[in-house]
Amino acid sequence: MNRILGGVLVCWVLLAPSMLLAQEARAPEGDAATHEALRALKNDMEQALNAQDLDRLLSHLHPDVVFTTMNNDVRVGKDAIRAYYEQMRNGPNRVVEKLTAKFEVDDLTRLYGDTGLAQGSSTDHYVLTDGSDLVVHGRWSCALVKQGDRWLIASFHYSTNVFDNPVLDLVKKKAATFGGVGGVVLLLGGIAVGRFMGRRKATG
Repeated sequence: MNRILGGVLVCWVLLAPSMLLAQEARAPEGDAATHEALRALKNDMEQALNAQDLDRLLSHLHPDVVFTTMNNDVRVGKDAIRAYYEQMRNGPNRVVEKLTAKFEVDDLTRLYGDTGLAQGSSTDHYVLTDGSDLVVHGRWSCALVKQGDRWLIASFHYSTNVFDNPVLDLVKKKAATFGGVGGVVLLLGGIAVGRFMGRRKATG
């Protein structure tokens, strides 16, 4: 009996912290409507991005929004983000043919009055202009501010693992391919030069 009671006490000691954390993670009653609005914002942003509806996407951004892109570019303001999007999708040196994304949140947005901080992950499917098909797993964080009855994104930072990602794998693969082609060209060139020099010696 003592062993059973002891086991129950040990389980309680081990589980109590996680139970308390789970209770803390729940949204207070007064914040439930706020978190519902933030979930709707996240879903609409995702749908707008996948539908390539730039105007709808920009409608959720603060006028002075700061956006740090995956390629380490920083754009401030809606006009700068519109220009970046047009450059990446429609410019003469565009790289991306199609992009779809799925955003996940790590936890409830941390609220500080009319400001919120959120972070999570994304699974992004890129089709590049050269036909490459990539799935990139990214991380994101954003700051939100409330203006009137609306929440707007004031800052958004996006990144991926620089040491292990499909873009890096693609670059390595192409480098190896071109390196192999270059090696064959050099080898054939060396053979041709060698034969030419041999003929010159024979006729000289």
